Amino acid sequence: MRRNAFAVVGPAETTELGVIPNMSQLQLHADAALNAIKDAGLKLSDIDGIATAVETPQQIAHYLGITPTWVDGTSVGGCSFMLHVRHAAAAIEAGLCNTVLITHAESGKSMIGKAPRSIPADSLQGQFEAPFGVYGPPSMFPIPVLRYMKTHGITHEQIASVAVFQREWAAKNPRAMMKAPITVEDVLNSKMIAYPFRILQCCLVTDGGGALIMTSAGRAKDFPHKPVYILGTGESVETPMVSQMKTFDSSRAFTVAGPTAFREAGIKHGDVDHLMIYVAFARLPLYGLGDLGFMPHEETGAFIAAGNTRPGGKLPMNTNGGGLSYMHSGMYGMYALQESVRQMRGIAPAQVPGAKISVCHGVGGMFAASGTVIFTNEK
Repeated sequence: MRRNAFAVVGPAETTELGVIPNMSQLQLHADAALNAIKDAGLKLSDIDGIATAVETPQQIAHYLGITPTWVDGTSVGGCSFMLHVRHAAAAIEAGLCNTVLITHAESGKSMIGKAPRSIPADSLQGQFEAPFGVYGPPSMFPIPVLRYMKTHGITHEQIASVAVFQREWAAKNPRAMMKAPITVEDVLNSKMIAYPFRILQCCLVTDGGGALIMTSAGRAKDFPHKPVYILGTGESVETPMVSQMKTFDSSRAFTVAGPTAFREAGIKHGDVDHLMIYVAFARLPLYGLGDLGFMPHEETGAFIAAGNTRPGGKLPMNTNGGGLSYMHSGMYGMYALQESVRQMRGIAPAQVPGAKISVCHGVGGMFAASGTVIFTNEK
């Protein structure tokens, strides 16, 4: 992908976030899409590309009344939307479309119009994981996390500090679900879910969604708001949990997507002003810092516990409050992208002063996939 050749011109989330029992999942998609289109100063008829996950592109197109020339239904979990950004850039470059709508929504809490998730019996997960009781995040993550802690010398207090500092960011965000201050002791004394995870280290369960409008950098200058340019992207997939269960470490997909994006962007870690790392459970920022190459895994826990990622720290991270305190409808990647774009626009509730480069890194499908997008506000 050519750096700075593509831009986001219309970011928006659903009008409401949290518990929305009066809207179906498809209606939430439409709400986010219409908000993004309005932000970009466009009409529905201007959209000629659609990308989405879980819901199909044809559902979105039919509901909105759009006839696109390009669609992408890639669905690899919560980082699907990072991959959509990369695919949309390729489609625009190839002349397959000009203006792409990337949309996501889930009725994760109210379950209105949401299809139940299932594991096909003949899938690898259905054959080799589910029969042995490995089903869903609480039962899939604890063993590898405990091994990760032992291997790299990570403490319970260090992982708990992730939740504490994300709550500090959330307190600055009016749309965050959880704002009350918490301490490491509060986290470690909260209800046990599946050792070592306690409830304050687990993601929220909410309703909502978001959407992005993408186009070429050349066209972007004519839109009403300053464009946010894309410096680099990366993606990778692998068999769910297999790598993590074998190595008791983080996903190999992480170590492909992130470095690919950094190479495309032509930046060093010291150039990064703002960082969003997908966080459904509290240990993910530690994995991300290590796999993205910011530091060895052995140093990640101490780095966060020392306050380096909290408000006022030298590497502001998850500044919307993250999936633990801001919002998590089931697939968090879109909300991370939204915050990166807000930071680059200079309109985030907890704005990082002078931020010029934001790295947004996601995971999906129980560690089966990873996607990274690097944004800038400078052409």
